[in-house]
Amino acid sequence: MALYGKVGAAPRIIVLVLLISVLTIGGALWFDYLGILDVKNAAAPLLRLVGIQPPARLPETETAYLLEAERLGKLKEALDLQSEELRRYEETLKAKEKEINQKIAELEEQRKALQDQEKSFNQRVRSYENKRANLEQNAKYLTGMPPAQAVAILLKMDDQDMIEHLRMVEELARKAGEESVVAFWLSLMPPDRAATIQRKMTLRRTE
Repeated sequence: MALYGKVGAAPRIIVLVLLISVLTIGGALWFDYLGILDVKNAAAPLLRLVGIQPPARLPETETAYLLEAERLGKLKEALDLQSEELRRYEETLKAKEKEINQKIAELEEQRKALQDQEKSFNQRVRSYENKRANLEQNAKYLTGMPPAQAVAILLKMDDQDMIEHLRMVEELARKAGEESVVAFWLSLMPPDRAATIQRKMTLRRTE
């Protein structure tokens, strides 16, 4: 207490002023760091007096340009990402379109193959029907002829054609409930030819 009383008022005032100045400068620098105050530009003359060169401040227009450039850069990145996504989506669509076209081509080939098969089957059916109709008509003609004349015509045929005609004659006789003349015709043929025909007809029946 005695020591405090010996210190004059002037030194205490100087110390307080220095302390206030330090706190003020420190607070101002902190606010400048936070971006609340622009202390560096305001204190630039004082800094130059003590040999400190303050950092150059960018003009407002340049700062705005940099912010706009950064914004445009981010926008470009977003557009690039979207463009890449669209490109991948387009590639996926092209791949699916190619796959669908390939399946359509395969289905078209199958349809044509089925049409060809149906056409071939119909032709065979018509051919069979025409052949059967001709056989039936010829069988009726042969049945209506004198036996010797009918046998002479049959002997000019190969074995397969003769067998088909003889079978048609038997079928027509069976449908009409009549006796077939095939056995009588065979009796009028040369024995070896008749035997061959009978053997083949028997084999065909057992197949």
